[in-house]
Amino acid sequence: MGLDSVGALAIHEILSKLGPTDTAAAGCLNKKFRDWAADESLWSKFCADELDLSSPQDPLGNPTPTFKVAYQVWREAFGMYPWPLVGRVKRCWGRLKSWLSANFPEALATLRKGASEGEIKSLENSLKVKLPLPTRLLYRFCDGQDMKRDEVTGRILGSSLGLLGGYSFNDHLVNVYLLPLHLVILKTLVIRKTKSTVLQRGFGRNSIFVASSSYRQKAFFFNCENGQLYVGTRNWLAIDGGAIPCVPKELIRLVPDFGSSQQQDAMLLWLEEHGHRLHSGVIRLHEEGKIRGINLFPEKAPQCSIAITNGVKVRASAVLVPEFGNLQDESEKFYFSYSMRMSLLPEGCCIYGMSFASCQLYRRHLIFRANDIVVNDINGEAVIGKFPLLRPGEEEFVYESCTPLSSSSGSVEGCFTFVPGRLADPKGDPFDVELARFPLELPEYIF
Repeated sequence: MGLDSVGALAIHEILSKLGPTDTAAAGCLNKKFRDWAADESLWSKFCADELDLSSPQDPLGNPTPTFKVAYQVWREAFGMYPWPLVGRVKRCWGRLKSWLSANFPEALATLRKGASEGEIKSLENSLKVKLPLPTRLLYRFCDGQDMKRDEVTGRILGSSLGLLGGYSFNDHLVNVYLLPLHLVILKTLVIRKTKSTVLQRGFGRNSIFVASSSYRQKAFFFNCENGQLYVGTRNWLAIDGGAIPCVPKELIRLVPDFGSSQQQDAMLLWLEEHGHRLHSGVIRLHEEGKIRGINLFPEKAPQCSIAITNGVKVRASAVLVPEFGNLQDESEKFYFSYSMRMSLLPEGCCIYGMSFASCQLYRRHLIFRANDIVVNDINGEAVIGKFPLLRPGEEEFVYESCTPLSSSSGSVEGCFTFVPGRLADPKGDPFDVELARFPLELPEYIF
């Protein structure tokens, strides 16, 4: 029995299992197979499975007449790369853009269109580097962020719109954005010219500047030779070894495999992890007045602790502040910023069966540990000079500060003393509210 006698549904199933290449070849057999191989439902499936496309469009987002045409255009544009890796990088950017579209459209608007092969080659020639395939593909899909500068002051506008997010404490404000290729070239050349020996000792001549903070000096460098991403510490420009790897070294695989999507460098792993944290709610958008930005303080356990005492809820977490750390200093090797958020549950402050409509903080007692050894015990009035008054339904009171640590692992715990009512008019005896232990530790991925 010839294939011509097999029913159309069976042929459709066979072609869907063969995949796009063999389906296109089957379409050359005769007119009947050409019709079968042109079925839009087949090409819709291929585009969805391999490129995560829900509508027929080209790499620039322009609509195409059919899914088959879309698939052909994508193949022509990215045929020089391992095809499974193309799909993986597209899904990485797709997850980031879908979160931005739903939650942070003003940041989505800063993402540039993908760079051309010519623009990538220009960077490689200018900086005398060779980008690993995953990072080349990342820039082919999106050439960083377009952050405008004020013509008078030179200050970057929309500074809270960084794709990689940030944190604030005291007067220190950080928000990291992904550099477009033309700024990668410019900033890398500037650093090479002013501190030429730094790249030879600490980063190597194969390193390029890829991400930056618009407020304070926080710099990320990508080493094109080993595929690792580094973030600079306080002394990265002065002392050898002043940078921290951002991704576990053992996960990086640079050997090309054109039949696999598993080739990965730190840039791809870093952005995939960032997308995962955003979608899972580990990190969220923070709004203060009219300013919105991605906040890197973790919102979920185990990095974030939550405790409720007598109706008072305290959430706390910390982030590494690499730009403050000094890897050559035994007492201030690492710096961590911590955020403590306090609120009163809807039922109010409940003590011995009595409910109060407010309570006010009086004292704090914080215990800092490094490798389980107490290194600081703070006991005093207020927090950052404030005595927050909590009421049901109001926004959390948030305060942030920072602390040095001699080791890469530690913790904070303690309690806050509140009075029911107000300090000026207490309705009962003071009571302690638990601050559950939360970690201060060098994370697996550093942002």
